[in-house]
Amino acid sequence: MSELGAFLKARRAALDPADLGLPRGVTQRRVAGLRREELAQLSGISVDYYTRLEQGRAKNVSDAVLGALARALRLDNDEEAYLRNLAAPGRRGVPRPQRVRPELQQLLDAIQAPAFVFGRHLDVLAWNALGGAVSFDFGRLAERNIAKLSFLDERAKELYPEWDTVAREVVANLRAEGGRHPGDPEFTRLVEELSRGSAEFRALWAEHAVQEKAQGWKVMRNPVVGELRLRYETLRLPGDPDQGMVIYHAEPGSDSARALGLLAAWIAEAPAGALPPS
Repeated sequence: MSELGAFLKARRAALDPADLGLPRGVTQRRVAGLRREELAQLSGISVDYYTRLEQGRAKNVSDAVLGALARALRLDNDEEAYLRNLAAPGRRGVPRPQRVRPELQQLLDAIQAPAFVFGRHLDVLAWNALGGAVSFDFGRLAERNIAKLSFLDERAKELYPEWDTVAREVVANLRAEGGRHPGDPEFTRLVEELSRGSAEFRALWAEHAVQEKAQGWKVMRNPVVGELRLRYETLRLPGDPDQGMVIYHAEPGSDSARALGLLAAWIAEAPAGALPPS
């Protein structure tokens, strides 16, 4: 089954027919969610056409059909964007090389808060000193991929006390990133590696959740200053939509704000090359 078909099937299986106002008798079924014919009817398209969509045999799907499917499936903005990317992969073009402009690194270094830049597939491309010190020490790593670090690095569950929440978010972020360039062989290899290495990843990936990396809270257990509770914001870079800058900050006056200050002082006073203990 195509990725588009798998996504459509997962989303219709997640819907409760009773919530859509279907008759009581219709909601008594062995299989969860909507049947193909029900979703086709709600979307205003034929069952045959919807079946071809789910089987990956429909070409040149119109914006109107995609919009109708998104409404019928009750997709949020991130999920609808993912649906449209899967249905029209040719519109995205060839992925550009993953490079960070020197001026962007200068900006990172000037920010007085933990920050890093990620690219396709959640690869970490650049960071500032505080951004490396609050979590994984990116400078010491040969591979810097958020999904691999979250699922294949044994330190992840120690670093993130709320790892279950982080893991679910990372998988949804990864699927959204993958939708930007459907069929990218690098992305396919990454998902295969994660699936082989982590049963937890396999289970979450099968849920087909989609969420752009945007904003939220993250709790981290730092080896130098202890627990940090930080809010993060993600800014997409206008010159390259495949890249985003993540900036962490603590609530003013909080224990985490004081801890960040101590960590920044530790970095400033540490000998050149000295890093937090792993």
